[in-house]
Amino acid sequence: MEKQGLNYKQAGVDIDAANRSVDLIKPWVERTKRSEVLSGIGSFGGFFALDTNRYREPVLVSGTDGVGTKLRIAQMMGVHDTVGIDLVAMCVNDVLVHGAEPLFFLDYIAVGKLDPQLVEALVKGISVGCQQAGCALIGGETAEMPGFYSEDEYDLAGFTVGVVERSLLIDGSQVECGDVIIGLPSSGIHSNGYSLVRKVLLEQSRLNLDQYIDELGRTLGEELLTPTRIYVKSIQSLLPEVEIRGMAHITGGGIIENLQRSLPKGMGAEIDSKSIDIPPVFNLIQERGRVEKDEMYRTFNMGIGYTLIASPQQSDKALMCLRDKGEKPIVIGRVTSDQERIMVR
Repeated sequence: MEKQGLNYKQAGVDIDAANRSVDLIKPWVERTKRSEVLSGIGSFGGFFALDTNRYREPVLVSGTDGVGTKLRIAQMMGVHDTVGIDLVAMCVNDVLVHGAEPLFFLDYIAVGKLDPQLVEALVKGISVGCQQAGCALIGGETAEMPGFYSEDEYDLAGFTVGVVERSLLIDGSQVECGDVIIGLPSSGIHSNGYSLVRKVLLEQSRLNLDQYIDELGRTLGEELLTPTRIYVKSIQSLLPEVEIRGMAHITGGGIIENLQRSLPKGMGAEIDSKSIDIPPVFNLIQERGRVEKDEMYRTFNMGIGYTLIASPQQSDKALMCLRDKGEKPIVIGRVTSDQERIMVR
């Protein structure tokens, strides 16, 4: 009898499972649809008709990012429906910094073994994030890669495009010495610094993810999987009302690295750390790992996930408007002429 040849499934790639995944994620994708979206799932590309009546000189602002090693926490806990929110947040908050409204989002999911329920959970989180940001999920790719990832491993990447009127583009060039720096609280660690988090809390301290931590008021796993905040709707409703000169999304590099990116050459800032309500998880990391204060502020957001810069004349109005939108803004510092140095005091 002639020996039967191998097929793709025997090599580790299940096309039927991929098709089942598409069926499961369709309802989640549909929830993010905007009127400008012309295509559905199944096309080779996503179609988005930009409303040119709204803009005289539209500028497209793009961003891409991943979730980092926070994914390892999700995989260890078997909880996969929140990291998609992180994926969207890391991208849309970045384009928001320039005043852009996120329009659409695409995802890339790579897995060792394609489990349709896993893909659905991941896309559910992406859908929730897109709904929070007001952008449409118009496409993506799911790649089954046996032998590259183990069966219980996966990775995520995201891409977003936003738009802003050219005259309203925010690039920090209008920032002046003495301007007020306003911080918006984070929901915790967000989605950066997790290699240090895992080193300190899981490897050195040998804490368990299901362990209840009194200082946190919940289990360690629940704390570490708290999704990144998405600031789009608050900021987008603020911008027509107040002149904002610069913004920064506080991710890897913390306030020290990211705030500097929103300042003109030659300027710095002074941050009053006492004004910030630091979430307990950062104290836990600092104490358990004996991490220096400067290193904490260069690695984590330390309780501030997003910053805005306004003139002293506009700052009170900005604070009032943000409070009206449900935010809890804090004045955390001022811009200085201190030669591109962010001083945390």
